[in-house]
Amino acid sequence: MRTHRGVYLFDEIDALAASRGADNDIGEARRILNSFLQFLDENTGPSIVVATTNLPEILDRAVLRRFDLVLPYQLPNAEAIEKAMRRRLRGFDVGTVDWRDVVQHAEGLSTADVVAAGEDAARRAVLGNSSEIRTAAVVASLERRRSLHSIGAGTYAEGPTTFHSQRSVKIRKVQAKRPAVNKASK
Repeated sequence: MRTHRGVYLFDEIDALAASRGADNDIGEARRILNSFLQFLDENTGPSIVVATTNLPEILDRAVLRRFDLVLPYQLPNAEAIEKAMRRRLRGFDVGTVDWRDVVQHAEGLSTADVVAAGEDAARRAVLGNSSEIRTAAVVASLERRRSLHSIGAGTYAEGPTTFHSQRSVKIRKVQAKRPAVNKASK
């Protein structure tokens, strides 16, 4: 970083820079964090260092002091949800999609989750040899994304309320229609 100009991205910095006073703190993690802090202090070159996290509340404050700017990103509003979804579904017939229903089911999801749900709905339409996207398909894709939030996250399974707020709307169960497949028995 001192000799080569660039933008250096540390994605998921919380894995490297969790607070040193945490209950699950171990000596090795402290040494790694201290080394990283020294690395940041020694960076006087012409580079930009960027770090991202979904768990800002567990970051060691010493890390935050090393950055000139901290930009929080909020969950998307209704307009941003619809815009992101429409962009992902460009090229498909979305004329019958009830955007209010889609927005209601996307509430509390990140933009990345909304985009991934749009890609999922599009992929399923292509696999079903269809150019039409229906509301139920988009809603089902959103709920599949939402179900991923509780997998393998331990203490933060539902995420902090700052980034993954609890939904205030009632969720309807949606099942995708699948064609019946006849299996011939031997």
